Amino acid sequence: MPDSKPSDTRKAPLKLRRVAIDTYHENVAFLNRNCELYRAEGFQALSKVAISTNGSRIYAVLNVADDDAIVGVTELGLSEQAFAQLGQPEGQLVCVAHTEPPQSMDAVRRKIAGDRLQIDEFRAITHDIVENRYSRTEMAAFLVASVQNGLDREEILSLTRAMTETGDRLRWDASLVADKHCIGGIPGNRTTMLVVPIVAAHGLLIPKTSSRAITSPAGTADTMSVLAKVDLGPEQMHQVVNKTGACLTWGGNAHLAPADDILISVERPLGIDSEGQMIASILSKKLAAGASHLLIDIPVGPTAKVRHMNQALRLRKLFEFIGDRLGLHLEVVISNGSQPIGRGIGPALEARDVMQVLENAPHAPDDLREKALYLAGRILEFDPDVRGGQGFHLARDILESGRALEKMEAIINTQGAVRAVPSTAPLTIDICATQKGVITAIDNYQLTRIARLAGAPMDLNAGVDLYKKLGDEVE
Repeated sequence: MPDSKPSDTRKAPLKLRRVAIDTYHENVAFLNRNCELYRAEGFQALSKVAISTNGSRIYAVLNVADDDAIVGVTELGLSEQAFAQLGQPEGQLVCVAHTEPPQSMDAVRRKIAGDRLQIDEFRAITHDIVENRYSRTEMAAFLVASVQNGLDREEILSLTRAMTETGDRLRWDASLVADKHCIGGIPGNRTTMLVVPIVAAHGLLIPKTSSRAITSPAGTADTMSVLAKVDLGPEQMHQVVNKTGACLTWGGNAHLAPADDILISVERPLGIDSEGQMIASILSKKLAAGASHLLIDIPVGPTAKVRHMNQALRLRKLFEFIGDRLGLHLEVVISNGSQPIGRGIGPALEARDVMQVLENAPHAPDDLREKALYLAGRILEFDPDVRGGQGFHLARDILESGRALEKMEAIINTQGAVRAVPSTAPLTIDICATQKGVITAIDNYQLTRIARLAGAPMDLNAGVDLYKKLGDEVE
């Protein structure tokens, strides 16, 4: 579909001003209400405008300011993201113009009406989203329509490809590039930080980009940030991987499938959790990260994200179908999601658990160790030189020999070591049972909520330590 164009760019220019406001994934422009251009052109707050200068053009949502301290009458203010995207210095003269709604909205309206979309339509939608031509309301309309009317497997495949194409793709000099992903919903469960060094110590390439927490007490990137720098760009990632065979970084700086990041920022506040969107989100990121072999972990439990086995089996079939069509060697494991994995819930506590397992400490959490070995073993069996069924034992040997710890230390030092794992937070409270008995159920959601209320993940030390698990006796 052709790009929408601003109605007129031949307007009196304004001086560019940087407004120190973080608007996350949304470009925001600021005009003074007394600006002549604002009055003459009939701009309205929250409308989309095009800002252009020196051959550069961006799209932004307009905010109207009544305070000259924010933006003067001869100035155009841009939020941090918009200013960086335009790439021009303060004081540069810029033109502001109305812009028409993106033509790809026609496809969104078709989806709202229940029609099936083709790949070119998904490409147009995701391209316009990345170009900031969609308002958050328009993106919400696309997401809600995709949930209510559903995405069939061909549409999920098309959306995955379209989102992958919106950003960069990492290229690795290896025929087998491993990766893993857990769909989430389980507190703790920091298996990735064990799987990566085990797999890399075996000799497989495993460049791992991970997310920060949005609704959980810690994402892998949050937990790894306790130990090492994670805000690495693509060039730095390549340097780390070339030296160590692996990395554990935050994916936000790699510009991988950026349409996905923008859509997630709209999904979360709305509580939208579409299977099709989730699969496209995960696989577009993995494809863009250069993975050739991928292991997906789907925990199932009464308070997990996936609560029923039939839902997990349906997801597995969809993952396998989409992965096969994308040329990914993809395997799915369905795991027990009835309780947290590990003892700690929160970045520093989870990092402590990880290091205890790597150090083969006698008090390391057994459940975290065993699950990580199982997942690592499955990935090791991607190696044609490893016989089926031998992966777990090989992973255990790598861990117990200290090679996994050595590899993790190499990754930490190459990415940039931060500090030692703190022992405890400055303020703690012990919560004890009021009666004797046996633990018969654990609510993952409530533990997640408590850990976040304690301050995780913003406070890296905050969280919950869980001393009893299912089946344990309480005296």
